[in-house]
Amino acid sequence: MADKTIKKDQVKTMLNKIAQSNQLIAPIQVDGITLFKPVQSGEGVVLDYQNALVPPKDYFFPQSEKMFSYDITDPSWAIKLAEGVPNRVLFGARPCDVKSILLLDKVFDAEFRDDFYLDKRNKTTVVAISCNECRHTCFCGAFGISPGEAEGADVLLTDLGDKYLVEALTDKGVSLLANFSDLLTDDDGSGKAAKEKAVAPAKDKQMKIDMEGVKAKLDNMFDHPMWAAESLRCIGCGTCTFVCPTCHCFDIVDFNNQSSVGYRYRCADSCQFANFTRAAGGHQPRPSKKERTRQRFMHKLRYFVDRYGDFGCVGCGRCLEKCPVNLDIAQIINKVKEVG
Repeated sequence: MADKTIKKDQVKTMLNKIAQSNQLIAPIQVDGITLFKPVQSGEGVVLDYQNALVPPKDYFFPQSEKMFSYDITDPSWAIKLAEGVPNRVLFGARPCDVKSILLLDKVFDAEFRDDFYLDKRNKTTVVAISCNECRHTCFCGAFGISPGEAEGADVLLTDLGDKYLVEALTDKGVSLLANFSDLLTDDDGSGKAAKEKAVAPAKDKQMKIDMEGVKAKLDNMFDHPMWAAESLRCIGCGTCTFVCPTCHCFDIVDFNNQSSVGYRYRCADSCQFANFTRAAGGHQPRPSKKERTRQRFMHKLRYFVDRYGDFGCVGCGRCLEKCPVNLDIAQIINKVKEVG
């Protein structure tokens, strides 16, 4: 499908139409904070934000989700699986967050296929928006992510001033855009050049971090004293893991409430919590903050690479901004290069 453009004042009309036949998830302002929320129309959707407080990961891997229920009075003892999601459009995701979904795919759609994740993934069309500017904590370029590209998205929009360049990246994207022929205009051929100019500030101003050699150094740093030193600042709050678009640790919890009906839930967890690895007999393989801090960064920068062939970080910068003690992954990367 050839590139298209859409006038900015027509985007709300597009969103209104999407919401008529799909669940629409888009960024809105809630008490001055940008969050992805289900919306009924294009009213209030913000597309000029830099990045949302938390990633749209929650719509694929929720912080809490019911897996199934059962009733012990049922003679068949049948398990009733939780209902799936409706067809959805995730509108307005930034390239780093789209890349994070591809990394989650490696976890939930590889050796083991997670039906709960895949139901959400397969029923979601992703419309991404390029970044024309960046926050001071952004460093997606370190992981080969471009503010003007969105591998994994179905449609990519780029702000060109009074209009958006619209690129269909997949068949799913083509199908979505086919509904808006009355709103879309063929690009006159200048769109790609205008796009490169538009996203240049986001490329040029983001943090520059060189990942060359980091993985190789970490291969020999499991027992390095750096982990104990860096962990002294950590307060174990888990904020870094809950704002991260790629963290995917979870716990399984059963509820009964002393009735015949029971439920099983999957709940997001954090490797930064003391109880995360505690065994039933009381053994704790990560007994201190040193081991838990090491796990966080080694998983992102070494173990994930070993298992899936990619870094487990997308440079979104959320953990840099939200960590209350400024223990961030960019600092750790630079420290590894210094001491490793």
